[in-house]
Amino acid sequence: MDFWDEFWNIIWWTLWFTLFIAYLFALFAIITDIFRDKTMNGLLKAVWLIFLLFFPIITALIYVIARGKSMGERNMEAAAAQQQATESYIRGVARPSAAEEIAKAKELLDSGAITASEYEALKATALSGRQTADMS
Repeated sequence: MDFWDEFWNIIWWTLWFTLFIAYLFALFAIITDIFRDKTMNGLLKAVWLIFLLFFPIITALIYVIARGKSMGERNMEAAAAQQQATESYIRGVARPSAAEEIAKAKELLDSGAITASEYEALKATALSGRQTADMS
């Protein structure tokens, strides 16, 4: 074999490898969508999976043509739900800043709910807690 035969052979294998990886991405996206779809009953899900197993390329093309739009919508809904869950978790574990804690304590002091000594204790706790959290 000469150089050009080897070169085109490498290009050919690279093309097939890229197409195979793209097909795997599409296949896993379709399988994920099949299981994510709450409107599809179990029998229909099984039929799609069996056809994907025995006729993978044509079934993937048919699935994307027939259900591509709703596939994108379900993907967007899942992404929005994941983002909302992440934001909810962050809000749940995030501490308010020292300034916010001191401002709340000042409001309590002004309303008469706490004494001046309790205010100073809350202020010291907020400042010391923030300093140790920043150092670690």
